[in-house]
Amino acid sequence: MTGWDRLDAQILIALVGLPGSCKSTVGRHLARRLQLPLMDSDQVIESRLGCPIREYFEREGEASFRDVEAAVLDELTQAGPGVLSTGGGAVLRLENRQRLHARSRVIYLKSTPEELFRRLRHDRNRPLLQVADPKARLRELYVVRDPLYREAAHFTIETGRPSVAMLVNMIVMQLELADPHPTPPESQPARQWRNRVG
Repeated sequence: MTGWDRLDAQILIALVGLPGSCKSTVGRHLARRLQLPLMDSDQVIESRLGCPIREYFEREGEASFRDVEAAVLDELTQAGPGVLSTGGGAVLRLENRQRLHARSRVIYLKSTPEELFRRLRHDRNRPLLQVADPKARLRELYVVRDPLYREAAHFTIETGRPSVAMLVNMIVMQLELADPHPTPPESQPARQWRNRVG
């Protein structure tokens, strides 16, 4: 087994990307491959709220939801080794990007708006996509969020059309090449952060 295919990999791997970029699916398979616990921030948030995110979003507004999301991400990024799947807007707040980058290895699963539209065109559970032109909305989200995902990420993986198994292999390979002997990311040099409002 390689350095990343082992039980004692003491690291948290966080997946970020736009809605529909396969974070939850890839997260499940990656966690199984590395024999690490899986955490899904949206599932934890819904459990905490006691209702679907879409319902809370509509009732309380985005700002309130982002407050809850930030608190949950702060907790999960200190929960120890595992694979963390995040919500599409997790990178909007500066503190979230800083915590994710400092406390985990962040993988940006990059998908084009066109790819995302093909996957999500029949999905009615994405609050931000319940608009007249969801493809245009995905393009807008991509323009705003792509730089933020890149800022938070240690690695970017183009999702394109590879199978989930191939994506998992690509992630493991990136981690092995960059750091064959995993160590906590807090030991890495500090980086400069741009303060963005989103």
